[in-house]
Amino acid sequence: MEIPDGITLTVDGLRITAKGPKGEVSKNLSKKAQVRIDGKKVDIIADKALKGTLESIISSMLEGVKEGHRKKLKMLYAHFPISIEIKGQNITIKNFLGERQARKTKLIGNTKVEVKGQDITVSGPDKEAVGQTAANLIEAVKIKEKDGRIFQDGIYGELS
Repeated sequence: MEIPDGITLTVDGLRITAKGPKGEVSKNLSKKAQVRIDGKKVDIIADKALKGTLESIISSMLEGVKEGHRKKLKMLYAHFPISIEIKGQNITIKNFLGERQARKTKLIGNTKVEVKGQDITVSGPDKEAVGQTAANLIEAVKIKEKDGRIFQDGIYGELS
């Protein structure tokens, strides 16, 4: 695997770190694998299944610090307009189904959330953190104990 220009990849024991223009991502490696860096080349020494997994993880790390990862979500509501407020690592979803109590969730890692009208964009260098933050938003507004065919308000991922 080749390391693109402008990105530094370092291995410190069982921790691998990628730094680039979009940020920094660190992951812990398995004890059963070794990663060596020779100039711009990455060599992974592990059994076949673990090697493929680590190649995929390192590849997404390199892509994330170079270009970033992004998920698009859509906020849908029928009667009560939903508002989202972000303070630090906390996300507050207000007025969902007219509820007085706000629903809360968390940002994972150094992920950014942008809300423009009904469109929500979750972005960041770490693919796992971006995906988990998007999943947290979707899960926070799950409607329980009501008919899903009638109550379709919520946050949904866009197909792309």
